[in-house]
Amino acid sequence: MRLDKYISSAALMSRRDAGRAISSGRVTVSGAVVRDGSARVDASDVVTLDGKALSYAPHIYIMLYKPAGFITATEDAKRGERVVNDLLPDELSRRVFPVGRLDRDTTGLLVMTDDGDAAHRALSPKHHVEKSYAFTCSPPLTDDEVSKLERGVDIGERDGKGNIILTKPARVADGVITITEGKFHQIKRMFHAVGCEITSLCRISFAGIALDSALSPGQWRYMRGDEISMFTDSKNGSV
Repeated sequence: MRLDKYISSAALMSRRDAGRAISSGRVTVSGAVVRDGSARVDASDVVTLDGKALSYAPHIYIMLYKPAGFITATEDAKRGERVVNDLLPDELSRRVFPVGRLDRDTTGLLVMTDDGDAAHRALSPKHHVEKSYAFTCSPPLTDDEVSKLERGVDIGERDGKGNIILTKPARVADGVITITEGKFHQIKRMFHAVGCEITSLCRISFAGIALDSALSPGQWRYMRGDEISMFTDSKNGSV
């Protein structure tokens, strides 16, 4: 790998800034100052920037606690709209994207990454990745309405022949609903189908990854190794 690419990824800086750091003598490779950004480095090399050893990872994985009022968009946001990338430092916000979408007023766990392959697998319908949401609704659900949600309800989806497509089976218990689909406004539409309105919705898990209780709305952290493994495992979270 080129040294400038290594520094850019490991130190979360632009390729241009990485090149400047290298040419100014701030980078060493296995103890020797290297000023050529095109120099090759491999896994056995110890690379430092300003005396601090760097650790290279091919991708970035972030857990964000999305607050209300932010949209999960990177390119189609309207002028003045607050987007989830605004909650990250500039050097990160330019490099990662949200995996899937949460409605503007829906809060909770949002994975941010630059790993397009893993994001595609996590969002692919064929992998049935589970997503759990804590909810409140009005009026409260009856046992019959819970049963309907768990069996599947009509939210207006039709196949090519005009036949009704019910939502896939869900689990509803103790104020939490778990689904494996990700249709537009799906949970709100599901509750509306049984005569209830969602009054609050917070995603508390995604692909087996639980929202960190130490985070507050708007805060983020890098994902742990076990969480990254769950996210990148396309078979995880299936029902």
